[in-house]
Amino acid sequence: MTQAETQTAPSRAPDTLLIVALVALLVALVVAFVPPGRFAEVSTHEGSREVSIALESYERSGDAQAVPVFAEGGKLGLLNLPFEGLVAGDKFGSAVGIAAFLLVLGGSFGVLMRTGAIDRSLTGFVARFEHRMEILIPGLFLLFSLGGAIFGMGEETIPFVLILVPVFARLGLNAFTAVLVSFVATQVGFATSWMNPFSVVVAQGVAGLPPVSGAGFRVSMWAMFTVAGALMTLRYALSQRRSGVAVRAEQHTAGLEAATRSDFSIMAVLAATMVWVIWGVTQRAYYLPELAAQFFAMGLAAGVISWMSRRPGISANVLAEAFRAGAAQMLPVVLIVALAKGLILLLGGTDPSQASVLNTLLYHLGHALEGLPASLAAWLMLVVQSGINFLVPSGSGQAALTMPVMAPLGDLLGVSRQVAVLAFQLGDGLTNLLVPTSAMLMGVLGAARIDWLTWARFIIRWLAWMMTLASAFVVGAVWVGFA
Repeated sequence: MTQAETQTAPSRAPDTLLIVALVALLVALVVAFVPPGRFAEVSTHEGSREVSIALESYERSGDAQAVPVFAEGGKLGLLNLPFEGLVAGDKFGSAVGIAAFLLVLGGSFGVLMRTGAIDRSLTGFVARFEHRMEILIPGLFLLFSLGGAIFGMGEETIPFVLILVPVFARLGLNAFTAVLVSFVATQVGFATSWMNPFSVVVAQGVAGLPPVSGAGFRVSMWAMFTVAGALMTLRYALSQRRSGVAVRAEQHTAGLEAATRSDFSIMAVLAATMVWVIWGVTQRAYYLPELAAQFFAMGLAAGVISWMSRRPGISANVLAEAFRAGAAQMLPVVLIVALAKGLILLLGGTDPSQASVLNTLLYHLGHALEGLPASLAAWLMLVVQSGINFLVPSGSGQAALTMPVMAPLGDLLGVSRQVAVLAFQLGDGLTNLLVPTSAMLMGVLGAARIDWLTWARFIIRWLAWMMTLASAFVVGAVWVGFA
């Protein structure tokens, strides 16, 4: 955690692990009083992994049983929860596969970021177009949105905020503009991504969908959100720019490192990896093991290019440490994924044809919402996911915690699992712009020297427009049969 994050992170907000642990206690209490059940009529769509469940086929399968505090012989108790959750599943899904995928992914992007290629490319763009507002603002928004969409860029915006605030001040732009074109843009890209490995891929894996499936719809959504966000930011920048204040900013940008040939080569590797991933998923049905290897190849290639360029401070040991540090940053997320999987195990698992308390809860939820239009049910999923993000601001953690419930609930309500994932990613990503429990947001605001309440008053109308657009996409996805 950076110094800015440490100074501004809200000390009263409970840690996500604590929240999940409290949920585990609540689940154990529910299991002690709710009997298990199963669905007799379950079918899988040909050519996909989506499941259809007949609500009326539910049948009770036994009596409620209390969860032991400690269990022997590989059975599940409350104290066994972290371990059993972590080792559950296989390399093709939750939790082992997702945990391994996240560790490899974190290490690979740790190497990519350590090369500095992305930093120098972005700062070079600022230096080149600092006096062309109509290019600078939309261009930065687009680049940061791509960062959020492709590799979940978020905390990495903090140093850019430190750079952009004084540069933008020279151009007559305030700190809000610097946060809009950087952090806000990354979260717009994160929320509307077609391939973000930390949210969309994890959520699809938990929901039993092929990774990066439905990319065409999501790319269109990302483009529309990004254009709308860029235009709104440009309009704000032009409206608040004070006449006569803008002066030449060379003293701020002249010291920035220019991108080199090796940086362009590394960016080309990143672009080639994205093409490779999309080809592999669509043409070869690649899943988590192959995706992890592809991203590892990207990190390895980026590290080799940076090492061969003999940049100061870059050595084989430094790059190895960058991989280790990147993987270590994923450890909190892996623990949340493990605990979330453990909660589902406490409820009896996700197989609708096998007796579980989860099936009973899904039956009662489905029965209560039966007859609800699918579009309204999908919109309510968006609202619920947005609310949950205030408690669980981790995208991967929220996916692991909520998708085992939301995906089959969607089956019962006529909402496809792709739409359920869509509601998750939009609800999770967009509310990152406001939730005070996010150390990422508080770190960015600390770097920009903006108080959270001041930011909340500023961003709430902007967020309302984005959530309105998100609602339209979720409802529209139901209407067009997005699956």
